[in-house]
Amino acid sequence: MVSRDQHFAAVRARITSGLELVCGAAIVIGHNVFHVLPNEVPILAVAGLVSLRARERTWSGFGFSLPQSWMRVVLVAVAVVALRIVLGDLVIVPLATRVWPPPAMPAGTSDIPGHLGHALIALLIVWGFAVGEEIGYRGYLLTRTADIGRRSTAAYWMAVLASSTLFGVGHWYKGPAGVIDSAIAGLLLGSAYMITGRNIWTSILAHGLIDTFAIVVTYLGLAT
Repeated sequence: MVSRDQHFAAVRARITSGLELVCGAAIVIGHNVFHVLPNEVPILAVAGLVSLRARERTWSGFGFSLPQSWMRVVLVAVAVVALRIVLGDLVIVPLATRVWPPPAMPAGTSDIPGHLGHALIALLIVWGFAVGEEIGYRGYLLTRTADIGRRSTAAYWMAVLASSTLFGVGHWYKGPAGVIDSAIAGLLLGSAYMITGRNIWTSILAHGLIDTFAIVVTYLGLAT
């Protein structure tokens, strides 16, 4: 039987998680929509790691644990990459651009075609951001959202939706079509995280490979 002290401790933990979620959302919106804060990715990553250390004291709290099968992690990540590319190029962007302009490209993209040095630098940047964004969005914000629902299975999947929405807002510079496209990408990455036992290595690998594909295509001059 749960004691009164345990009950109040659980309530306080859920309230704290809710406040962290609100602050995280404010950071995402503050940078991407209102441009009053620095880039949200390092802020969320650091805040998430500090929260993890202070509240859970275990790397597995956000999914930093060795998977039971690395092969499963790789296969799920590759499947997500393929699904992301097919859905984005053949479904989401074509439908969204019937209403809005095509998604804007990240700054510096025009320097990549045919320039190996710029492409390699871009690869380093996107892999760094893949790690940071997965810690911030999937590891931190998703987990703190699930905390509010006591980390039930339903709460985790609702958290996937919430964190994916914020992930879409995190790509506000791309315009409405890009926000929708990125939110769907967030759903796929969140699903990869979930179906491999909430293992963040899966979403990091998938995220990095998706961005790597985009850079290779851009370097070869095949991007549309």
